[in-house]
Amino acid sequence: MMAIKLALRNLLGAGLRTWLNVIVLSFSFVVIIWHKGFLDGWDRQAKTDMIAWELGGGQYWEQHYDPYDPFTLTDSHARLPGQLSGLVSQGEAAPILITQGTLYPSGRMQSIRIRGIDPSQHIISIPSNMLDSAEDELPAIIGTGMAGSTGLRKGDRVTLRWRDKNGAFDAAEITIAGIFKTNVPTVDGGQVWIPLDRLQKMMMLPGEATVIVVNNKDQLWPAVKNWNFKTKELLLEDIDKIIKTKTTGGAIVWGILLMLAMLAVFDTQVLSIFRRQKEIGTYIALGMTRGQVVALFTAEGALHSVLAAILGAVYGIPLLALQAMKGIAFPATSKDFGISMADRIYPQYSAGLIVATVLIIMLTTTVVSYWPSRKISKMKPTDALRGKIQ
Repeated sequence: MMAIKLALRNLLGAGLRTWLNVIVLSFSFVVIIWHKGFLDGWDRQAKTDMIAWELGGGQYWEQHYDPYDPFTLTDSHARLPGQLSGLVSQGEAAPILITQGTLYPSGRMQSIRIRGIDPSQHIISIPSNMLDSAEDELPAIIGTGMAGSTGLRKGDRVTLRWRDKNGAFDAAEITIAGIFKTNVPTVDGGQVWIPLDRLQKMMMLPGEATVIVVNNKDQLWPAVKNWNFKTKELLLEDIDKIIKTKTTGGAIVWGILLMLAMLAVFDTQVLSIFRRQKEIGTYIALGMTRGQVVALFTAEGALHSVLAAILGAVYGIPLLALQAMKGIAFPATSKDFGISMADRIYPQYSAGLIVATVLIIMLTTTVVSYWPSRKISKMKPTDALRGKIQ
């Protein structure tokens, strides 16, 4: 305890040199916690939105379905088997039929995917209830991104063309019954949602579907022949890979910040030992062992991180708390990358993140402080008292 008090007194007595190191270290604390908290917040929001709007508790895919290969859509449909029909009738699952189509907004031609969904479903957050309308019109709903790219508004009528199961082209006029806002681009961009029974009739595929979304409950879903079940964890792998890539890139920035801070501490320790050789000799002459003197100088260096943590908390806590409450705004163009990203991301700062960051920086600072302090163990007290350089 006496060594720590002496180390703290020496550290504070160094004045500006100490506080410059502390400021650099505190900046490293705050930036690392902020960046990792931002990624954690993005990860949480993206997964929450994707589960709510698209994935549910998992999906059954017809065996030929591949979302990345539009040519598979021609054969990616089948009649619902008994097990899955029971889940649908109990409100535990929602079937979706998917096919390629062409939209003609304002005389232009745009390739789209037509998705048929039950207007009464409550499995995902698509506002399918807006598809309830009179039988003499074909209602459709689109996302705000799709509305922006096509110039369509609620109540507009537009021509839709598709191919039925026999390969014959047909067309009809759809009415935009509603426009919804979502952060999940895969249910918005290039997607038109219409009632499931109407699409089945248009495609001549009664009772058939491409994907069946189950509810978000922790339960074991049965294996069904000719249908591949995809867990939500498997379907979220893409966002996990993106976050891991961003974390790896961020780790490089964190490493650079730490290296700069550690270099400052290291140089300070080397200079301190060079300038305080008489003081070191006096400590040894007064009865302190070389190990105790090494520990004293190591403690001085390590206390930089303690002071940095305190200083970082003074300005970092209000700043990070404000961002956690207000969020960080992102431009609408961020959705053009095809990944789920909210207009405003709320960073998530967990206790584990803060504690781990503090411990890592403190441990690194201690090691960097100990490294030059080992030179003390090789000094002769008489030479140190004379200030003789070794």
